[in-house]
Amino acid sequence: MHLFFSAGEPSGDVHAAQVIAEIRRRRPEADISGFGGCRMEQAGCRQLYPLADLAVMGIWDVLPLLWTFLRLIRLAGRAFDQQRPDAVVLVDCPGFNWWIARQAKKRGIPVIYYLPPQLWAWAPWRIRKVRRFVDHVLSGLAFEVEWYRRRGIPIEFVGHPFFDEVAQSELDAVALRHLTRGNQRVVGILPGSRKKEVTRNFPVMLRMIQDLSARHPDVRFAVACYKDAHRDLCRGFMTSEHGNLPIELRVGQTSEIIEAAVCCLMVSGSVSLELLARQTPAVVMYRSPPTLYPLGKMLIRCRYLTLVNLLAGREVMPEFPFVRSNSPSVDRMVGCLNRWLLRDGERHDAVRDLAELRRAVAQTGGIENAASAILNKLEPAKHKRAA
Repeated sequence: MHLFFSAGEPSGDVHAAQVIAEIRRRRPEADISGFGGCRMEQAGCRQLYPLADLAVMGIWDVLPLLWTFLRLIRLAGRAFDQQRPDAVVLVDCPGFNWWIARQAKKRGIPVIYYLPPQLWAWAPWRIRKVRRFVDHVLSGLAFEVEWYRRRGIPIEFVGHPFFDEVAQSELDAVALRHLTRGNQRVVGILPGSRKKEVTRNFPVMLRMIQDLSARHPDVRFAVACYKDAHRDLCRGFMTSEHGNLPIELRVGQTSEIIEAAVCCLMVSGSVSLELLARQTPAVVMYRSPPTLYPLGKMLIRCRYLTLVNLLAGREVMPEFPFVRSNSPSVDRMVGCLNRWLLRDGERHDAVRDLAELRRAVAQTGGIENAASAILNKLEPAKHKRAA
């Protein structure tokens, strides 16, 4: 059995790696190759290119890498010709993965989309691409299944891997003790897993940290940096006026920061599901570039953007879309965090809302279900060919 995985985001790399590890546990002889990141490689995927390292957003970020992406699309086509996979499994990252799906469909290779694009929120007309290029969808979110089914897409609910990853992960006890030392409270700062997200959001986060620190001298701010380069980037934004702020830049300790924090300020992303699983209240910020914000306002088809709020059907994590760094939304975010730090009752209410939602939706088993679904799709076809 040969499977080709394509994951273009750091989170997709983690989710794909978990499924790859489970498939290899059941089928040690399985040959798995593809595009992804270091986690997929550690799980046993022969990496053709570290796609997750690119992780860009928006047309202006994509343009400088256009020739790289074209080269990768041709590379995928050659790989499919030279060693035809039994299926191609796409994970998130729809912009690039549509082109991988095209290459597969040209050759009659089945395409499975694991954790599909959120078309119900953005650009629902792209459902035509799903019909054209995808044979089966594996959904991590129960509410999106009916949306896809109404549009004639074969879809199966498997559950979101984040809940398994949180349940299975062992927190770094030393890091956790260091984060929770003394009588100081911790506020988690989650500036995103892409360089562009950090660049766009961390300077605004610093202003909010400065404001909150003046009001709460007993609070430390732990910044979750995805990798060393992001830590260096954050450090570069910290000028002399930030020198006395109680900020800690930590690499690879996102889970420990979320666990230790009384609340978090986060850039929008799927990490909201880990905040749900750990029942840590968070304020969610969406800072759009001026060129994309008007378009985004036209394209949005959902009342809520954060996955946790979509699961709840209401705002359990306050969301603040904005463009300018001096937007009134920045003051509102500070106000929300300030109330949680001042009033234990309000923060406990937010924790209670997350706990109730977690009990309702945070089922584990998503990784095993996804592996089973992929194998079940392939093995009947394999037996049929053998007969």
